[in-house]
Amino acid sequence: MGIKAGIIGCGSITKLRHAPEYKANPFVDEIVFYDRNPERAYTLANLFGGCVAQTVEELLEDPEVQVISDCSSNEYHHIYSTKALLNGKHVLCEKPISLTVEQAQEIIEAQKKSGNKLMVDHNQRFTRAHQKAKEIIKNEELGKVLTFKTNFGHSGPEQWGVNKSNSTWFFKKERSSLGVAGDLGIHKIDLIHFLLDDEIEQVSAFQGALDKVDENGHPIEVSDNIVCSLKTKKGRLGNASFSWTYYGEEDNSTIIYFEKGILKIYYNHEYQLEVIHDNGEKVRYQIESIQTNDNQTNSGVIDEFINCVRLNREPLVSGTDALSSLKVIVGIIEAAETNTVVTI
Repeated sequence: MGIKAGIIGCGSITKLRHAPEYKANPFVDEIVFYDRNPERAYTLANLFGGCVAQTVEELLEDPEVQVISDCSSNEYHHIYSTKALLNGKHVLCEKPISLTVEQAQEIIEAQKKSGNKLMVDHNQRFTRAHQKAKEIIKNEELGKVLTFKTNFGHSGPEQWGVNKSNSTWFFKKERSSLGVAGDLGIHKIDLIHFLLDDEIEQVSAFQGALDKVDENGHPIEVSDNIVCSLKTKKGRLGNASFSWTYYGEEDNSTIIYFEKGILKIYYNHEYQLEVIHDNGEKVRYQIESIQTNDNQTNSGVIDEFINCVRLNREPLVSGTDALSSLKVIVGIIEAAETNTVVTI
């Protein structure tokens, strides 16, 4: 008997990632969709051959549903993920885990109380180039890490969302709260923690709503750009830029500088990984194409989540990992708002 999966929220992330990856997973038999807008749930159920729950309670109280993907908008994660865990479900929560540290802790407490799996969808850990980069760093092939820079930008979530318009919830303070930092920045903070086996401890930042406007033509209530300086517990220094206004091309690159060379990740379109030694020697890897909004490939996240449940192993991204990244993002926004250096 295979696994029955439930999905809360039927927006783009469900349509393009969660539903097709559950459908493709050999251990998943059935998908149940729930959305506050039933029409969206029925559309995806028809598309992926699943069924629809009329209420979130119906989904969470179904004893046959073992796993839940929480793909609701950010302000609901702490409600739905907490309820799902306390109803005995294993939960894959979309990132960011929550909008506030307190809400994230609520989910983590529910996980501890239930003993069930909680994984958070920081999918950059799963790309083959990032996995290979971690191996190179861990083996100290280029010596110790000294500094780093990381970028994540594209032309904005209004191109990606279901309604393809400036009314997107990503632009609303009460719903997305963290703006581009919570949408894109949190991916890269998690990635730096993962790659360097370290945590960011101090931050300073500048932010602005430089170009995006809402459905009424007013500047949006959250930042569409943020640039920051970062210092880790182990003393590495770095900078990061997160943007919704990279028009024409995405940037998903990270560059790490070592004692004996440089590692460039997703910097060159042809080679996903480039190792440049201090003597000028270059090693280039063609590993895979990275996921972009226009190029959706299997992220590996659902497969990892299902394997954690099946084989009873710890998730690659825990609730605690997600909380660490959220704390940094909250710190970055505080630093930008107060013009101070913030210690996480």
